Amino acid sequence: MSSRPLEATAPVVEATAAVATARRGAGEVAATSRGRARTRVGRALVVAALCALTVVFVYPFVWLVSASFKPRTEVFDNKLIPETFTFQNYIDVWDRAPMLLWLGNTVLVTVLAAVAVTLSSALVAWGFAYFRFPGRNVLFGLVLATMMLPGAVTMVPTFLIWNALGQVNTLTPLWAGNLFGSAFYIFLLRQFFLGLPRQVFEAARIDGAGNWAIFRRIALPLTKPALVVTLLFEFQASWTDLMRPLIYLRDSDKFTIPRGLKALVDQFGFGGNWQWEILVTASVIVTVPMIIMFFLGQRHFIEGIATTGLKG
Repeated sequence: MSSRPLEATAPVVEATAAVATARRGAGEVAATSRGRARTRVGRALVVAALCALTVVFVYPFVWLVSASFKPRTEVFDNKLIPETFTFQNYIDVWDRAPMLLWLGNTVLVTVLAAVAVTLSSALVAWGFAYFRFPGRNVLFGLVLATMMLPGAVTMVPTFLIWNALGQVNTLTPLWAGNLFGSAFYIFLLRQFFLGLPRQVFEAARIDGAGNWAIFRRIALPLTKPALVVTLLFEFQASWTDLMRPLIYLRDSDKFTIPRGLKALVDQFGFGGNWQWEILVTASVIVTVPMIIMFFLGQRHFIEGIATTGLKG
């Protein structure tokens, strides 16, 4: 049998294979291009959604800042760039209300409350995470169960306790309760403590470190992001708290910022001469410190949120 037909067929087979390879390569390139196009479209949609949400969340504050530089007749014109730009509102708000005194009271209460709840919650959370003792899970469950109690249930008994101690109309009830920790922060910090390698603590114990030294020198530094998250959460909660100042504070020289704003609303808002430019200016002054606090702790805040609860 002659080999010429096979020799003549070989170039055809090679050409067919080359065409198939080229088509396959073109198909892969086309699929890759379509995948990249879909990725770009997906990213564009995500960016657009994030931009829209940013506008939704940022617009109220931008409007508030803009309104604080407007005269009374233009406060609600809904223009972000004031037609009549004035700094008089910031002068008037300091003249009409003791803002500096209220800010001082709020800073004192907020710092004490944030530090107290962070340290006390970290101590309790460390006990639940590190030590092994009978009934540990039951006790931790009881701690978490306290989060199911509405604040209105404990409001009256708590007031009676502080009234019996003679602390009504003082700043003490606004922060001293945090010395006993918070169930939410205890849970948050316990999850972070459980994610730490136990071998580190055992090595420290072999080197002669006691329980308090392990907690203070090893556990706390390793949980810095979670501690910052707790501190920022409580700072924001105490800074904006209105309910407890309404219950416990009577004299205006002891007002915190939220209680002071309520007094300004009564005086210049619905119960007064509708001087809303004073109210929006005071609101800007109150909001700015929280924004500064968030940006100062942003890196630790994001790190703490991302890493807390990885191990339970």
